[in-house]
Amino acid sequence: MSVKRARTLRKRMPPAEARVWNLLRTEPLSQFHFRRQVPLGPYFADFASHAVKMVIEVDGDTHGTDAAMAYDRVREKHIENEGYAVLRFSNLEVMNNLDGVGERLLLALEETPTRPGDAGPPSPQGGGRSRTNTPEQKVATND
Repeated sequence: MSVKRARTLRKRMPPAEARVWNLLRTEPLSQFHFRRQVPLGPYFADFASHAVKMVIEVDGDTHGTDAAMAYDRVREKHIENEGYAVLRFSNLEVMNNLDGVGERLLLALEETPTRPGDAGPPSPQGGGRSRTNTPEQKVATND
């Protein structure tokens, strides 16, 4: 998967995804360091935290067809085989009940075996967090 494609997807974020992105950047969710449009094998996850091995998907109306649901099952199985838990929210849920989405996220994150601060793979752009950073070093953060 290309970095160029990920950048394009980030720039064209649908309104529901933008709301989730803004939610993920607030406390206490910001400590989990979610990134947008993360390549995982042949797929892009809407949001992923390598530290807690969680993917968040925001599904629009196009995910309701039989073909789309079959594709999503294959995609989700691949992501789970990579060790990630997958949480799905509908656009409607995000737009009408963002507080409930946040509560569900926090509950799911409380159940994860890893905690914030665990190093994940580096960002393709070269930023991200590292276990070797000292307090004197500036820690780069990417989306």
